[in-house]
Amino acid sequence: MNPYIAVAQPLEDHVLLLTFTNGERRIFDTKPYLDKGVFKRLRERSAFFGVRVVAGSVEWPGEIDLSYDTLYLESHPVPTEADESA
Repeated sequence: MNPYIAVAQPLEDHVLLLTFTNGERRIFDTKPYLDKGVFKRLRERSAFFGVRVVAGSVEWPGEIDLSYDTLYLESHPVPTEADESA
């Protein structure tokens, strides 16, 4: 089982900075979803920036959501300072 999301921070260019309950910070790019169904609404900056954490996943107004499994498996780790200095 993948960890839940503790914090979701929307960034420019439809990217989320996610902090998971295990302490990992990962980047999730929502752009591949923006041409699909209800996710089209997230093209609007104000809609995208309305993201919040609900029950360990992310949700936007209008019942648009992504599971924590998808967010974990499709995201990329944020390099740490230790990674950059190695």
